[in-house]
Amino acid sequence: MNHPDSFDGLSEFLAISRRLSIRKAALDLGKTPGAVSQALQKMEHRLGVQLFHRTTRKMALTEAGINLLSRVEPAAQAIATGLEDAAQSAKAPSGTLRLIVERLALPHVIEPVLPAFREAWPRLNVDITVSNRHENFVSEGYDAGILIGSYIEQDMIAVRLSKPFQWAVFGSPEYFRTHGKPKVSQDLLHHECIRFRRPEKGDIYRWEFVENKETVRIEPNSAITVNDGELMRSLAVKGVGLIYSSTFHTSRELANGTLEPALLDSSPSSDGLFLYFPRSARNQPKLRAFIDMCSEVLKTR
Repeated sequence: MNHPDSFDGLSEFLAISRRLSIRKAALDLGKTPGAVSQALQKMEHRLGVQLFHRTTRKMALTEAGINLLSRVEPAAQAIATGLEDAAQSAKAPSGTLRLIVERLALPHVIEPVLPAFREAWPRLNVDITVSNRHENFVSEGYDAGILIGSYIEQDMIAVRLSKPFQWAVFGSPEYFRTHGKPKVSQDLLHHECIRFRRPEKGDIYRWEFVENKETVRIEPNSAITVNDGELMRSLAVKGVGLIYSSTFHTSRELANGTLEPALLDSSPSSDGLFLYFPRSARNQPKLRAFIDMCSEVLKTR
């Protein structure tokens, strides 16, 4: 495609992909929701493909949208980083970098990045708090946090650390051979399911699906409820029952074949993990060094 308007709507598409909300994307861009929505519609019309599933309450990337995002977002981030680097003078990082990190990010971000970061900057201290509750991010003095993008406050700068991932039902090959795979969400009423109790909120995580363009949330009947993701996945691998998780959480089990997905086509997507921080912190050398290391290490994974 080589038209003058080839890039029209890209900034709106990227903002909506991160927020999964036209209203929040409009706030990020300093535009009206109507203008952002119109730009997205024109882009979809020009490409001849739908980029988002839309319901009355939620948006989710289509397969075409996920594919487009994986191609254009790295280039957009590289341009933004290049422009900012060109405007900043080089300064050596120092002091203590304080991070608050969602537990999900530990094996996928912190464990691979931190050894290389410490080797590159041995005099820079790192203080990490592991928590899924980030409400007091500013008042408690953190430099940055790592969280799923849709939970990040709109006034923060966010840098993608992972690809978008897909939610689904997962079970072991043995379980599916014995009981069959559910075809629609209502089939789950006839399966053994393992529920997840969120440890920091205490509520049962409901299983969410998009059927006939409507969001359906169910809380399956279950004899087993756990509040630990590793235990939940381990039980599923052993064939105890089905779980609701994401392709990101279960990437290891999917790779070694101990878990298989079901109901992928009717399950929502998530926008992945982001490093976020206030605008006032974006030029801190210690934070820039951590962002650069994340980019260098995670791009090879």
